Amino acid sequence: MNQDVVITCAVTGSGETQHKHPAIPITPKQIADACIDAANAGAAITHIHVRDLESGAGCREHDYFIEVAERVRASGVDVVLNLTTGMGGDYVVGDSVPTDPGPGTDFVMPIERVSHVDKIMPEICSLDCGTMNFGEGNLLMINTPDHLRIAAKHIQDLGVKPELEVFDTGHVWMANRMYEEGLIDEPPLYQICLGIPYGAPATTAAMKNMCEMLPEGANWTAFGISRHQMPMVAQAVLLGGNVRVGLEDNLYLERGKFASNGQLVEKAVKIVEMLGARVVGPDEAREKFKLTKHR
Repeated sequence: MNQDVVITCAVTGSGETQHKHPAIPITPKQIADACIDAANAGAAITHIHVRDLESGAGCREHDYFIEVAERVRASGVDVVLNLTTGMGGDYVVGDSVPTDPGPGTDFVMPIERVSHVDKIMPEICSLDCGTMNFGEGNLLMINTPDHLRIAAKHIQDLGVKPELEVFDTGHVWMANRMYEEGLIDEPPLYQICLGIPYGAPATTAAMKNMCEMLPEGANWTAFGISRHQMPMVAQAVLLGGNVRVGLEDNLYLERGKFASNGQLVEKAVKIVEMLGARVVGPDEAREKFKLTKHR
């Protein structure tokens, strides 16, 4: 069991949830405010996506990432920033000609996918560690071994800690290989992502299997989506990990009641403390994960 738990809050994500929840953070100000609320509720880390201002869909606009970071940093609230680099890996297979990308494709080279990290220099950025079918339809999340190595080396050279996003056991294998090759500095940080079709399910067996594959000395966090969010909070703590909650992964505080990010963090804090562990702040998270604070 983990006695000193880091809580990450993923405040908005890139999914089509803007039509499903009345207050999904969309503008940079809304996203920054959500990060601040989550920090005040007990999150040491906030995981950040940005969204198109008109459609509300996820996007890669650098100016939006910069504005979010500047607003959070100027607020006086201390929280670790964790920027996504997952955008830019989506390929929708064409219905008639498979090599013609379908609507919704956003697929670019690895250095472009991490280019906003250069400008903002957060303490953490995500790195999706494999390719998978992403839900129904023809959407693929593509992260080839060569692309991952290029991105990992660039992130390492910046001095930013990559959070290794693993959605299935093969992704853990790939992340472990990059660590063995010296592309990931010690101690590695893994994010075990459960319940996303068609990756690993949000079950005790899946989480246990994946965390047992991690190298000695690794830090790890886990989450489950939707109704599995809070059960996976408890399970991660019991298995020795840290936890993630937030509106990226789950929209409800309880059945039929929409949540805010702060409320989800508060609920996770209660679960951690009821298990007899304690929630740590950003400075302890930095020490535990060996993060470099650039600004």
